[in-house]
Amino acid sequence: MRSPMINIDLLRDICRIPGAPGYEQRVREFVIKTVTPLVDEVSTDAMGNVIAIKRGGSNKKVMVAAHMDEISFIVTDIDKEGFVRFHTLGGFDAKTLTAQRVIIHGREDVMGVMGTKPIHVLTPEERSKAPKTTDFFIDTGMSYDQVIKLIRVGDTITRERELIEMGDCVNSKSLDNRVSVFILIETLRNLKGKEVPYDVYGVFTVQEEVGIRGAIAASSGIEPDFGIALDVTLAYDLPGSSSHEMISQLGKGTAIKVMDGSVISDYRMVDYLRELAEKNDIKYQMEILTAGGTDTAGIQRYGKGGAIAGALSIPTRYLHQVIEMSNKEDIYNTIELLEKALSNLDSYDWSFR
Repeated sequence: MRSPMINIDLLRDICRIPGAPGYEQRVREFVIKTVTPLVDEVSTDAMGNVIAIKRGGSNKKVMVAAHMDEISFIVTDIDKEGFVRFHTLGGFDAKTLTAQRVIIHGREDVMGVMGTKPIHVLTPEERSKAPKTTDFFIDTGMSYDQVIKLIRVGDTITRERELIEMGDCVNSKSLDNRVSVFILIETLRNLKGKEVPYDVYGVFTVQEEVGIRGAIAASSGIEPDFGIALDVTLAYDLPGSSSHEMISQLGKGTAIKVMDGSVISDYRMVDYLRELAEKNDIKYQMEILTAGGTDTAGIQRYGKGGAIAGALSIPTRYLHQVIEMSNKEDIYNTIELLEKALSNLDSYDWSFR
Protein backbone atom coordinates (compact mmCIF):
# COMPACT_ATOMS: atom_id res chain seq x y z
CA MET A 1 0.00 0.00 0.00
CA ARG A 2 1.24 3.47 -0.85
CA SER A 3 1.76 5.91 1.99
CA PRO A 4 -1.35 8.04 2.57
CA MET A 5 0.79 10.83 4.03
CA ILE A 6 -0.32 14.27 2.91
CA ASN A 7 0.55 17.77 4.10
CA ILE A 8 -2.16 18.16 6.73
CA ASP A 9 -0.96 21.60 7.82
CA LEU A 10 -1.27 22.97 4.29
CA LEU A 11 -4.72 21.43 3.85
CA ARG A 12 -5.82 22.87 7.20
CA ASP A 13 -4.63 26.35 6.22
CA ILE A 14 -6.47 26.20 2.90
CA CYS A 15 -9.73 25.05 4.51
CA ARG A 16 -9.53 27.75 7.19
CA ILE A 17 -9.32 30.73 4.80
CA PRO A 18 -12.72 32.32 4.04
CA GLY A 19 -13.84 32.56 0.43
CA ALA A 20 -17.51 33.09 -0.34
CA PRO A 21 -18.53 32.94 -4.01
CA GLY A 22 -17.49 36.22 -5.60
CA TYR A 23 -15.43 37.16 -2.53
CA GLU A 24 -12.47 34.80 -2.84
CA GLN A 25 -9.84 37.51 -2.15
CA ARG A 26 -8.15 35.89 0.85
CA VAL A 27 -7.89 32.39 -0.57
CA ARG A 28 -6.83 33.81 -3.96
CA GLU A 29 -3.97 35.70 -2.28
CA PHE A 30 -2.87 32.50 -0.53
CA VAL A 31 -3.00 30.47 -3.75
CA ILE A 32 -0.99 33.03 -5.72
CA LYS A 33 1.70 33.16 -3.03
CA THR A 34 1.88 29.36 -2.84
CA VAL A 35 1.90 28.45 -6.54
CA THR A 36 4.12 31.23 -7.90
CA PRO A 37 7.38 29.37 -7.12
CA LEU A 38 6.00 26.17 -8.65
CA VAL A 39 5.11 27.26 -12.19
CA ASP A 40 6.31 29.42 -15.08
CA GLU A 41 3.56 32.06 -15.03
CA VAL A 42 0.75 33.16 -12.72
CA SER A 43 -2.03 35.56 -13.61
CA THR A 44 -5.62 36.40 -12.73
CA ASP A 45 -8.47 37.10 -15.11
CA ALA A 46 -11.21 39.71 -14.73
CA MET A 47 -13.43 37.37 -12.70
CA GLY A 48 -10.66 36.53 -10.25
CA ASN A 49 -9.67 33.05 -11.42
CA VAL A 50 -6.01 32.27 -10.69
CA ILE A 51 -4.26 30.80 -13.74
CA ALA A 52 -0.97 29.04 -13.01
CA ILE A 53 0.84 27.91 -16.17
CA LYS A 54 3.51 25.23 -16.46
CA ARG A 55 4.86 25.29 -20.00
CA GLY A 56 5.10 22.08 -22.00
CA GLY A 57 6.57 21.08 -25.29
CA SER A 58 3.77 21.81 -27.78
CA ASN A 59 0.98 24.23 -28.58
CA LYS A 60 -1.71 22.09 -26.92
CA LYS A 61 -3.25 23.07 -23.60
CA VAL A 62 -4.72 21.11 -20.70
CA MET A 63 -6.81 22.95 -18.13
CA VAL A 64 -7.10 21.58 -14.59
CA ALA A 65 -9.72 23.33 -12.48
CA ALA A 66 -10.27 23.43 -8.73
CA HIS A 67 -12.74 25.96 -7.36
CA MET A 68 -11.68 28.21 -4.48
CA ASP A 69 -15.11 29.29 -3.25
CA GLU A 70 -17.11 27.66 -0.45
CA ILE A 71 -20.83 27.65 0.28
CA SER A 72 -21.52 30.73 2.34
CA PHE A 73 -24.05 33.45 3.18
CA ILE A 74 -24.48 37.17 2.61
CA VAL A 75 -25.99 39.75 4.99
CA THR A 76 -29.40 41.00 3.83
CA ASP A 77 -30.70 42.84 6.92
CA ILE A 78 -29.87 43.90 10.48
CA ASP A 79 -32.92 44.32 12.70
CA LYS A 80 -33.31 46.85 15.52
CA GLU A 81 -32.21 44.29 18.10
CA GLY A 82 -28.97 43.64 16.20
CA PHE A 83 -29.89 40.22 14.79
CA VAL A 84 -28.53 39.56 11.30
CA ARG A 85 -30.55 38.06 8.47
CA PHE A 86 -28.88 36.43 5.49
CA HIS A 87 -29.26 34.82 2.08
CA THR A 88 -27.43 31.63 1.06
CA LEU A 89 -24.62 31.51 -1.49
CA GLY A 90 -24.69 27.91 -2.66
CA GLY A 91 -26.81 24.93 -1.68
CA PHE A 92 -27.69 24.31 1.97
CA ASP A 93 -29.73 21.71 3.83
CA ALA A 94 -31.34 24.01 6.39
CA LYS A 95 -31.30 21.47 9.21
CA THR A 96 -27.49 21.52 9.18
CA LEU A 97 -27.48 25.18 10.28
CA THR A 98 -28.69 24.39 13.78
CA ALA A 99 -26.18 25.08 16.57
CA GLN A 100 -23.44 26.34 14.23
CA ARG A 101 -20.95 29.18 14.59
CA VAL A 102 -20.28 31.51 11.66
CA ILE A 103 -17.92 34.39 10.91
CA ILE A 104 -19.32 37.62 9.46
CA HIS A 105 -16.67 39.34 7.36
CA GLY A 106 -17.51 42.99 8.01
CA ARG A 107 -15.21 45.89 8.78
CA GLU A 108 -13.57 43.24 10.91
CA ASP A 109 -14.38 39.56 11.36
CA VAL A 110 -17.25 39.04 13.80
CA MET A 111 -18.19 35.70 15.36
CA GLY A 112 -21.87 34.78 15.36
CA VAL A 113 -24.13 31.83 16.06
CA MET A 114 -27.06 30.52 14.06
CA GLY A 115 -30.24 31.04 16.06
CA THR A 116 -33.82 29.94 15.51
CA LYS A 117 -37.05 29.52 17.46
CA PRO A 118 -36.48 27.22 20.49
CA ILE A 119 -38.01 23.76 20.27
CA HIS A 120 -39.69 24.37 23.65
CA VAL A 121 -42.07 26.92 22.13
CA LEU A 122 -42.66 25.29 18.74
CA THR A 123 -46.22 24.23 18.05
CA PRO A 124 -46.84 20.56 17.15
CA GLU A 125 -47.36 21.65 13.55
CA GLU A 126 -44.06 23.57 13.50
CA ARG A 127 -42.22 20.60 14.99
CA SER A 128 -43.44 18.36 12.16
CA LYS A 129 -42.04 20.62 9.43
CA ALA A 130 -38.48 20.64 8.13
CA PRO A 131 -36.68 23.92 8.91
CA LYS A 132 -36.06 26.52 6.20
CA THR A 133 -33.01 28.75 5.91
CA THR A 134 -35.32 31.73 6.44
CA ASP A 135 -36.14 30.40 9.92
CA PHE A 136 -32.60 31.24 11.02
CA PHE A 137 -30.87 34.45 12.04
CA ILE A 138 -27.37 35.24 13.32
CA ASP A 139 -26.76 36.38 16.89
CA THR A 140 -23.45 38.19 17.49
CA GLY A 141 -24.09 38.86 21.16
CA MET A 142 -23.94 42.59 20.45
CA SER A 143 -26.46 45.40 20.44
CA TYR A 144 -27.75 47.05 17.27
CA ASP A 145 -25.46 50.07 17.77
CA GLN A 146 -22.44 47.80 18.12
CA VAL A 147 -23.39 45.62 15.17
CA ILE A 148 -23.85 48.44 12.65
CA LYS A 149 -20.39 49.79 13.43
CA LEU A 150 -18.91 46.53 12.16
CA ILE A 151 -21.40 44.88 9.81
CA ARG A 152 -23.16 46.10 6.68
CA VAL A 153 -25.69 44.65 4.27
CA GLY A 154 -23.66 42.84 1.61
CA ASP A 155 -20.99 41.50 3.95
CA THR A 156 -20.26 37.80 3.48
CA ILE A 157 -20.52 35.07 6.10
CA THR A 158 -18.61 31.81 6.26
CA ARG A 159 -18.85 28.85 8.60
CA GLU A 160 -16.46 28.28 11.49
CA ARG A 161 -14.90 24.83 12.02
CA GLU A 162 -11.28 23.62 12.20
CA LEU A 163 -9.88 20.68 10.25
CA ILE A 164 -9.02 17.64 12.35
CA GLU A 165 -7.73 14.15 11.62
CA MET A 166 -10.05 11.26 12.45
CA GLY A 167 -8.58 7.81 11.95
CA ASP A 168 -7.75 7.48 8.25
CA CYS A 169 -9.69 10.63 7.39
CA VAL A 170 -9.69 14.41 7.59
CA ASN A 171 -12.80 16.23 8.79
CA SER A 172 -13.54 19.91 8.20
CA LYS A 173 -15.80 22.54 6.78
CA SER A 174 -15.16 23.41 3.13
CA LEU A 175 -13.33 20.28 2.01
CA ASP A 176 -15.69 21.09 -0.86
CA ASN A 177 -13.61 22.22 -2.56
CA ARG A 178 -10.46 23.21 -0.71
CA VAL A 179 -9.25 19.61 -0.81
CA SER A 180 -9.07 20.01 -4.60
CA VAL A 181 -7.21 23.32 -4.28
CA PHE A 182 -4.75 21.39 -2.11
CA ILE A 183 -4.51 18.56 -4.66
CA LEU A 184 -3.82 20.94 -7.54
CA ILE A 185 -1.13 22.79 -5.56
CA GLU A 186 0.55 19.55 -4.55
CA THR A 187 0.41 18.22 -8.12
CA LEU A 188 2.07 21.38 -9.44
CA ARG A 189 4.68 20.98 -6.70
CA ASN A 190 5.37 17.39 -7.77
CA LEU A 191 5.69 18.48 -11.41
CA LYS A 192 8.19 21.26 -10.68
CA GLY A 193 11.40 20.51 -12.56
CA LYS A 194 9.75 17.78 -14.63
CA GLU A 195 8.76 17.92 -18.29
CA VAL A 196 5.13 17.81 -19.38
CA PRO A 197 4.06 17.28 -23.00
CA TYR A 198 1.49 20.08 -23.15
CA ASP A 199 1.02 23.43 -21.43
CA VAL A 200 -0.68 22.85 -18.08
CA TYR A 201 -3.11 25.56 -17.00
CA GLY A 202 -3.83 25.04 -13.32
CA VAL A 203 -6.92 27.17 -12.78
CA PHE A 204 -8.19 27.96 -9.31
CA THR A 205 -11.72 29.04 -10.17
CA VAL A 206 -14.28 31.32 -8.56
CA GLN A 207 -18.05 31.13 -8.11
CA GLU A 208 -18.46 27.42 -8.79
CA GLU A 209 -21.00 27.01 -6.00
CA VAL A 210 -23.38 29.44 -7.67
CA GLY A 211 -23.21 28.05 -11.21
CA ILE A 212 -19.63 27.16 -12.37
CA ARG A 213 -19.24 30.79 -13.43
CA GLY A 214 -15.47 31.09 -13.06
CA ALA A 215 -14.73 27.92 -15.03
CA ILE A 216 -16.88 29.15 -17.90
CA ALA A 217 -14.96 32.43 -18.10
CA ALA A 218 -11.55 30.74 -17.75
CA SER A 219 -12.27 28.11 -20.37
CA SER A 220 -13.47 30.77 -22.79
CA GLY A 221 -10.17 32.58 -22.38
CA ILE A 222 -7.82 29.59 -22.36
CA GLU A 223 -9.55 27.46 -25.01
CA PRO A 224 -8.08 24.18 -23.71
CA ASP A 225 -7.68 21.05 -25.79
CA PHE A 226 -8.03 18.83 -22.72
CA GLY A 227 -9.58 19.36 -19.31
CA ILE A 228 -9.64 17.70 -15.91
CA ALA A 229 -11.79 19.12 -13.14
CA LEU A 230 -11.14 18.40 -9.48
CA ASP A 231 -14.01 18.34 -6.99
CA VAL A 232 -15.51 16.29 -4.21
CA THR A 233 -18.29 13.80 -4.78
CA LEU A 234 -20.94 12.21 -2.62
CA ALA A 235 -19.90 9.25 -0.48
CA TYR A 236 -23.11 7.79 0.91
CA ASP A 237 -21.37 4.67 2.19
CA LEU A 238 -23.31 4.85 5.44
CA PRO A 239 -25.80 2.77 7.44
CA GLY A 240 -29.08 2.43 5.56
CA SER A 241 -27.64 3.02 2.09
CA SER A 242 -27.98 0.61 -0.80
CA SER A 243 -25.07 -0.04 -3.16
CA HIS A 244 -26.68 1.93 -5.98
CA GLU A 245 -27.07 4.98 -3.72
CA MET A 246 -23.49 5.19 -2.49
CA ILE A 247 -22.03 6.99 -5.55
CA SER A 248 -18.58 6.50 -4.02
CA GLN A 249 -16.95 5.04 -0.91
CA LEU A 250 -14.21 6.33 1.35
CA GLY A 251 -10.97 4.41 1.10
CA LYS A 252 -11.76 2.90 -2.30
CA GLY A 253 -9.58 5.36 -4.21
CA THR A 254 -9.96 8.46 -6.31
CA ALA A 255 -13.20 8.59 -8.32
CA ILE A 256 -13.08 8.89 -12.10
CA LYS A 257 -16.17 10.83 -13.19
CA VAL A 258 -18.38 9.24 -15.80
CA MET A 259 -21.13 11.85 -15.44
CA ASP A 260 -22.89 14.25 -13.13
CA GLY A 261 -25.96 16.43 -13.51
CA SER A 262 -24.11 18.95 -15.68
CA VAL A 263 -21.80 16.84 -17.84
CA ILE A 264 -21.12 13.52 -19.49
CA SER A 265 -17.35 13.10 -19.37
CA ASP A 266 -15.64 12.39 -22.68
CA TYR A 267 -15.35 8.61 -22.86
CA ARG A 268 -11.77 8.97 -24.11
CA MET A 269 -10.75 10.86 -20.95
CA VAL A 270 -12.57 8.30 -18.79
CA ASP A 271 -10.73 5.43 -20.52
CA TYR A 272 -7.40 7.28 -20.33
CA LEU A 273 -7.67 7.90 -16.60
CA ARG A 274 -8.86 4.37 -15.89
CA GLU A 275 -6.07 2.79 -17.93
CA LEU A 276 -3.46 4.98 -16.24
CA ALA A 277 -4.75 4.05 -12.79
CA GLU A 278 -4.64 0.34 -13.60
CA LYS A 279 -1.20 0.54 -15.23
CA ASN A 280 0.26 2.36 -12.21
CA ASP A 281 -1.60 0.39 -9.54
CA ILE A 282 -3.45 3.48 -8.30
CA LYS A 283 -6.64 2.70 -6.40
CA TYR A 284 -9.72 4.14 -8.15
CA GLN A 285 -13.48 3.83 -8.45
CA MET A 286 -16.01 5.02 -11.02
CA GLU A 287 -18.36 7.91 -10.27
CA ILE A 288 -21.85 8.36 -11.67
CA LEU A 289 -23.60 11.25 -9.93
CA THR A 290 -27.07 11.93 -11.31
CA ALA A 291 -27.46 15.39 -9.76
CA GLY A 292 -25.26 18.42 -9.13
CA GLY A 293 -22.69 20.04 -11.36
CA THR A 294 -18.96 20.73 -11.47
CA ASP A 295 -16.39 22.80 -13.34
CA THR A 296 -16.09 19.85 -15.74
CA ALA A 297 -19.03 21.25 -17.69
CA GLY A 298 -17.44 24.67 -18.00
CA ILE A 299 -14.18 23.21 -19.28
CA GLN A 300 -15.87 20.85 -21.74
CA ARG A 301 -18.25 23.28 -23.41
CA TYR A 302 -17.05 26.87 -23.23
CA GLY A 303 -13.74 26.88 -25.06
CA LYS A 304 -13.76 27.29 -28.82
CA GLY A 305 -14.72 23.90 -30.22
CA GLY A 306 -14.94 22.33 -26.77
CA ALA A 307 -12.41 20.19 -24.92
CA ILE A 308 -11.80 16.51 -24.23
CA ALA A 309 -12.77 16.72 -20.59
CA GLY A 310 -13.31 14.59 -17.52
CA ALA A 311 -12.79 14.80 -13.78
CA LEU A 312 -11.24 13.27 -10.72
CA SER A 313 -13.45 13.39 -7.65
CA ILE A 314 -12.61 12.94 -3.98
CA PRO A 315 -15.20 10.79 -2.16
CA THR A 316 -16.57 12.86 0.73
CA ARG A 317 -19.18 12.17 3.37
CA TYR A 318 -21.57 14.79 4.79
CA LEU A 319 -21.28 17.19 1.84
CA HIS A 320 -22.19 20.83 2.44
CA GLN A 321 -21.94 20.41 6.19
CA VAL A 322 -19.19 21.59 8.55
CA ILE A 323 -18.14 17.96 9.14
CA GLU A 324 -17.18 16.95 5.60
CA MET A 325 -14.97 13.85 5.72
CA SER A 326 -12.44 12.56 3.17
CA ASN A 327 -9.98 9.69 3.30
CA LYS A 328 -6.28 10.65 3.29
CA GLU A 329 -5.26 7.82 0.96
CA ASP A 330 -7.99 8.81 -1.53
CA ILE A 331 -6.53 12.32 -1.55
CA TYR A 332 -3.03 10.92 -2.10
CA ASN A 333 -4.27 8.68 -4.93
CA THR A 334 -5.90 11.66 -6.64
CA ILE A 335 -2.62 13.61 -6.59
CA GLU A 336 -0.77 10.62 -7.98
CA LEU A 337 -3.23 9.93 -10.80
CA LEU A 338 -3.45 13.61 -11.78
CA GLU A 339 0.33 13.86 -11.98
CA LYS A 340 0.47 10.76 -14.19
CA ALA A 341 -2.35 12.08 -16.38
CA LEU A 342 -0.65 15.42 -17.02
CA SER A 343 2.69 13.76 -17.74
CA ASN A 344 1.42 11.27 -20.34
CA LEU A 345 -1.25 13.05 -22.38
CA ASP A 346 0.80 12.76 -25.58
CA SER A 347 1.08 8.97 -25.29
CA TYR A 348 -2.63 8.26 -25.80
CA ASP A 349 -4.66 7.90 -28.98
CA TRP A 350 -7.31 10.64 -28.66
CA SER A 351 -9.06 9.89 -31.95
CA PHE A 352 -12.72 8.85 -31.95
CA ARG A 353 -13.09 5.09 -32.03
